Amino acid sequence: MTRRAPRTLSTITEAQTTRRQLLAMATVGGVGVAGVAAAGPAQAAQDAKKGKPGKHEYTLTVLGTTDLHGNVYNWDYYKNAEYDDTQHRDIGVAKAATLIKAVRAEVGAANTITLDAGDTIQGTPLAYYYAKIEPITGGTMHPMATAMNAIGYDAAALGNHEFNYGLDLLRAFQSQCHHPLLSANTVDWNSGAPLFPPYIIKTVKIPGQKPLRVGILGLVTPGVAIWDKANVEGKAKFPGIVEQAKVYVPRLKAAGADIVVASVHSGPVTSSSYGTALPYPENASSLLAEQVPGIDAILVGHAHIEFNRVVTNTTTGKQVLLVEPLYWGMRVARMDIPLAKVKGQWVVDDTALVGTLYDSNTVPEDAAIAALVRPAHDKVLAYVNSVIGTSKQAMSAATSRYEDTAAMDFINYVQADAVKKVLAGTPDATTPVLSIAAPFNKAAAIPAGDVTVRDVAGLYIFDNTLLAIKFTGAQVLAYLEFSARYFKTVTSAGPFPADAVTNQAYEGTAPNGTPDYNYDIMGGLDAPLTYDIDIAQPVGSRIKNLRYAGAPVTSNQAFIIAINNYRQSGGGNFPGVTTAPVVYNAQVEIRQLLIDWVTANKVIDSSLFSTLDWKLVANGQPVTITG
Repeated sequence: MTRRAPRTLSTITEAQTTRRQLLAMATVGGVGVAGVAAAGPAQAAQDAKKGKPGKHEYTLTVLGTTDLHGNVYNWDYYKNAEYDDTQHRDIGVAKAATLIKAVRAEVGAANTITLDAGDTIQGTPLAYYYAKIEPITGGTMHPMATAMNAIGYDAAALGNHEFNYGLDLLRAFQSQCHHPLLSANTVDWNSGAPLFPPYIIKTVKIPGQKPLRVGILGLVTPGVAIWDKANVEGKAKFPGIVEQAKVYVPRLKAAGADIVVASVHSGPVTSSSYGTALPYPENASSLLAEQVPGIDAILVGHAHIEFNRVVTNTTTGKQVLLVEPLYWGMRVARMDIPLAKVKGQWVVDDTALVGTLYDSNTVPEDAAIAALVRPAHDKVLAYVNSVIGTSKQAMSAATSRYEDTAAMDFINYVQADAVKKVLAGTPDATTPVLSIAAPFNKAAAIPAGDVTVRDVAGLYIFDNTLLAIKFTGAQVLAYLEFSARYFKTVTSAGPFPADAVTNQAYEGTAPNGTPDYNYDIMGGLDAPLTYDIDIAQPVGSRIKNLRYAGAPVTSNQAFIIAINNYRQSGGGNFPGVTTAPVVYNAQVEIRQLLIDWVTANKVIDSSLFSTLDWKLVANGQPVTITG
């Protein structure tokens, strides 16, 4: 694999610099409460009598990653090239390993704990290959387990994507990891007993001092119950994060934990993409810090943001440190937790907590980790670069967020065609079939000429499965109106840059902006479904000229909708989908469906499926987007 020099290290190698210099160059930012100067012996004794921490006698360093999503190398399998983005970030646990080892070398490995906050085994062709092509349930070692075992993680929380491939594959991954997979709120459907260890207590030996007992609690977003309903219904339930922590933090303390660190796959900004579909919020890490006494630090995951702050617990008034290190290994979190003795017991000085984020693009990948996973990586490269067909035209998804493209039409065509074929001979055989698709990947493109597995897979980067539901015309309209919330309101037809009209933010459901995957494009199979989206109009009144086969769609008109399991189970909180009758659900993965279609048909010809069906307008005039 061709490698470039690390961007900010230039020609400096790890051997030519100290660990401290390396970490200084890698530091993105730090946060801390006002630091406390070391006290003299007399002051320390006086503080101890008052039950207050004296000088810091020990600092525990907690290191963390999250949302690795199957990334070992700084590699983009869909582009077949080294990963790069507009901010020139680097990815992969092999790079994160360099930073982790540098901190261990600086402070002493025995004084560190290394955690992950979930979403490990899904997200790249590497992860997909060992879930579906050569599944680890057959005994093959998962490359993420190989890498994490070599790094030496102490524990990891489960993420929602751990459940994408079912509990059997998750159990296989669990058995391969040398570290425990924790989740205090993944419980048995009937008994309510934990299905995974809720916590562990790790003893840290301190020369000449009483050992420090560190409780590590794992929690996952309750949204698993919606997004992976097909895999967990009847097997697992997911109570609230705050609710379960209120049960388990006292148990950790009763079991002798001096401090409690939580690894939580739930974002810091309280919100729920599924609205009120569940009684528990999707993103609850800040609520956890505020409402559950006894937690000292939280490694945060799920939100895919950079977060580094302290939050005050409303009961105790103590500060809790929360750090989220972006995603895919772009950052490594460091949480320094200073401790002192109070009446012989270790107590956290919450006024001196410090969080730091290190940038993976400043360091080379760890050669040992990279070498361990190389055979698996090479096998996947051969698979994803295999030619399975040809395309008569090039198709790009780059503009799919704001204009009709052949790339999205192709997804909708294959989904709808698959549904129509399975409904043949049933009472629903003559009902018009529509399909929805979201612009998951702006970088996706099908080239003219040879088409590989990775070209097709790039159109559909999530592991969703295909279902079909029944809708009325009124429900189709309501669905499209909800989808059109994605766009910001304008007062003219532009021109506008794309970001000026897309990704509208909503407090409570999408505080950081509506993600692209929660904007759906709908199309017809045997006849066009056409509509305008008037973004000069208020949300809820934007869909104009909705027609099927050239005729206005009526409220009672019947349709079959090809839809993915994430959406049908409530992901994105779209209206009508969770209660609509399901007429097809064979657990067929949409990405594999696309690959199989190209393999079987050999030739992609966009004239078969691509027409101009929808457009953005402002007061009836076509909106101009400059890209």
